[in-house]
Amino acid sequence: MFERRITIVVGHFGSGKTEIAVNGAVRIAEGGVPVSLIDLDVVKPYFRTREARELLCGLKVEVVAPDGENATADLPIVLPRVRTLCRDTSRKVVVDAGGDDTGARVLGSLSDVLAGQDPDLLLVLNFRRPFTPDVRSAVAMAREIEAAARLKVTGIVSNTHLMAETTADIVRDGLRMAREVADVLGVQVRAVAVEEGLGRVIAAAEGPGCEVFPLRRIVQPPFGTPRLGVPRSGPLFVLR
Repeated sequence: MFERRITIVVGHFGSGKTEIAVNGAVRIAEGGVPVSLIDLDVVKPYFRTREARELLCGLKVEVVAPDGENATADLPIVLPRVRTLCRDTSRKVVVDAGGDDTGARVLGSLSDVLAGQDPDLLLVLNFRRPFTPDVRSAVAMAREIEAAARLKVTGIVSNTHLMAETTADIVRDGLRMAREVADVLGVQVRAVAVEEGLGRVIAAAEGPGCEVFPLRRIVQPPFGTPRLGVPRSGPLFVLR
């Protein structure tokens, strides 16, 4: 994942797309590549990349998001810097986009600058969340996002979990459904995202051959105790 110059991460509320976008940007920065993380999430969120701005800046990840009195506004604010970055071939860009077709409309407003840039549009799926409990609802969501964003989904990231109660079976079941969605959309499951410890368990087991993307929880809900977790560098495991 995160191989193209521009990677856009989308998914419904609770899918974990923000954590995946943040982890991806940090890994790019750890590789010595200039990277900007754009927060376009305007759907009433509990998790936003802008909440981790100070930490990410310390890790050499530029965070592009409204600040000041607009920092927590649920408004479709697109900063001029966003358009500049979409054209700047000297650095990589990771976009944390809105959680549904409403949020994806902000991407649609950038279609003129994204045209010709060949961005990756990765759809994050968590089948243990009410908005995407099954394959049919996930496909419908994908179609809505594509129409609003004026972009096609190019890959799926399976992120089915129940936080601390997640088991390997839950991850595998979500991955199975993610593959069904991918088949309908005509794309591939690029990776299965899991907490670092569980990722080693999943990677050691027999699987369908997709990348395991270990996650560290970086962005925390406003009502939680901040944990400044940083993704540790290390190999990405592959299911065989």
